[in-house]
Amino acid sequence: MSRLQITPLGGLGQFGMNMTVFRYEDQMIIVDCGMMFPDEDLLGVDIAIPDLTYIEEHKDELVGIVLTHAHEDHVGALPFLLQIANPPIYATEFTFGLVEGKLQEFGLLDKVDTHTIRPGQKFKLASFEIEFIRVSHSLVDCVALAIHTPVGIVIHTGDFKVDETPVMGEPIDLKTLNAYGDNGVLALLADSTNVENEGRTGSEKAVIPAFEKIFEQTKGRIIVSCFSTSIHRLQIVFDLAVESGRSIALLGRSMIRNVEVAKKYGYLEVEEGRLISTQQAKKMSPDEVCLMVTGSQGEPMSALARMAVDSHRDANVIKGDTVVISARQIPGNEKSISRMMNHLFKKDARVIDSGIARIHVSGHGKQEDLKIMYQAVRPKFLIPIHGETRQLYRHAEAAKKWGVPRDRIVIAESGDVIELDENSARVSEKVTVGRILIDDSGSGRIDDLVLRDRKHLAYDGIVLPIVAINRASGDLESAPEVVQKGLALGDDALEFLQKARVVVGQTVATASFEERVDWAVIKEKIRIDLKRYIQKETGRRPMIIPVVLEV
Repeated sequence: MSRLQITPLGGLGQFGMNMTVFRYEDQMIIVDCGMMFPDEDLLGVDIAIPDLTYIEEHKDELVGIVLTHAHEDHVGALPFLLQIANPPIYATEFTFGLVEGKLQEFGLLDKVDTHTIRPGQKFKLASFEIEFIRVSHSLVDCVALAIHTPVGIVIHTGDFKVDETPVMGEPIDLKTLNAYGDNGVLALLADSTNVENEGRTGSEKAVIPAFEKIFEQTKGRIIVSCFSTSIHRLQIVFDLAVESGRSIALLGRSMIRNVEVAKKYGYLEVEEGRLISTQQAKKMSPDEVCLMVTGSQGEPMSALARMAVDSHRDANVIKGDTVVISARQIPGNEKSISRMMNHLFKKDARVIDSGIARIHVSGHGKQEDLKIMYQAVRPKFLIPIHGETRQLYRHAEAAKKWGVPRDRIVIAESGDVIELDENSARVSEKVTVGRILIDDSGSGRIDDLVLRDRKHLAYDGIVLPIVAINRASGDLESAPEVVQKGLALGDDALEFLQKARVVVGQTVATASFEERVDWAVIKEKIRIDLKRYIQKETGRRPMIIPVVLEV
C-alpha cells in the first residue's frame, strides 16, 4: 500500500501562513491557505504568503481545498492560490461569508466552485473522505477535520480551545472526537499556539464581568476595539450596550463588513434600531453611544489609530472617552500599539486593556485543552502544528507528560514531507518552501533584490552624482553636482558635498576619452571613487546612482 504524505507549506516554525497538503498517490487536497503580516524589516511589504511552487508542480493532482475557519492566517492567501489552480473549495457557511468579499475583490467569485458543509457532514474528495467536527475558537463556525485516508484517519484540529459554554452556538463536539478515538486514529495534527501556558483557556463568557463593570461605571462614550472576526466578543458588547441604553456605531471597513455577514447568517443579534451610523452617533449624548472600531493592533490606517490623532473623518477620541482594547498584542505589534495608546492618553481618554481588566481571552487552547483533545482522539501519532519551533517542541514535551512516547511524536517544520502508513510516521524529504512577499497592489510580488535595495536605502540613504559630458569632446560642460538623501552629515554637510563634487570632477578629469564617452564605464568609475570617499569619511555605504547628462 502507498504511504500518505502530509506536507505543511507554512504554519510550522512561524505564526501564520497555515497551509497543509495531504497527498496520496496522485491525489492531493489542501487544508487552509493562510497569510501572515510581515516583520518591520520587510519594508513596503503588506503581506507574506507561502511559496506555492509545490502546488504549481502538482496542480493537476489537486482535487480540493478545505478551510477550517476564516481567519486571515488560514484563508488570506486563497486568492493567490486560485490564480495557480482552481479546484472546488469546501468550508462552513460563515467561513464562505467572510471569504466571499476577498474572492470578489480579486474577480474570482464567479469562477470558483464552492461547497458549503455543515459540522457533522461528510464529503468525499477522490481517495479522501472528510468530516467537519465543530470546535470552539474566537471565531464562529470553526471546524476540525476528520480526514479518512487509505492508510487511516487523520484528525486536523484547526485552531481550537475547549469552550463548553460559548456565547453563541454549540460547544466543541468532544463526543464525535471521542468516537473517532474509540475507532482508532492514525495521527493528530494539533494546534500548538498556546502550549506555553498551563491550565485551560477561559470561555468567551469569562470577559462578561469586566465588560459589565465598564458599562455600569462609564459616563461618557465607550469605544471598544477588538478583532473584527471576534463575533462572540461583538455579541457581548452589543448586548451590554443595549442593556445600558446605548446605541452602537461601527467604524472600520472590516468591522462593518464582518458585522453585516454575521447578521446575515444569524450569528449576531442586535435590537432593532440600536445599530446606528456615525453621523447619528454625533448627534447623541456621549452616555448613549458605544463605538465598535478596528485597530486593536495599532495599525496606522486603522480606525482607532486615526481617531487617536484626529485624522478620521467620522470620529475622533475626545476627553472623557473610555477606550477598551479587547485583544491580545500580536508579537511584532507592540510598538505600534504603545504609540497609539500614548496618543489616547494625551487625549485625556481612559484606556483599558487586558493588562488591567479581563477583557480578552484567547481562542487557542492551553496545555490542558490540548491534553483533552489528545485524550479524546488517542492517536497513534501526534504531529504538533501551528506555532514557532519552540511551541512545537514544547507541545511534544507536554505530550510526554501525558504518557505519549517520544517516538510517537513527529516534530516537523514547513517543507518537511511527513510519510505515514498504518504503523509508522517519519519525515522522508523536504520540498521547496518559503514566502512570497506581496505589496499593496495586491498582486505585486517583491523579490529579495527589491527588498535588499529598500533596506539599503532605509539604513544608508542615497547619493546621486550628476555630471554633464559633451559627447563629442568628452569634456565636462559644468561643475559636477552631488545630491544626497538619508545620510546623517550634521554640520559638515556642505563641506562633505563640496569634497564629493571634487572627487567626481577628478574622476572624470583623469579618465581617458573613451571612458568619458562610454556612459556605462564612466558611471561605474564615478560610483567606485565616490563610494571609497564616502566610506572613508562617514563609514556609511549609501546607494550611489550616477547620472550622466549627454550634451
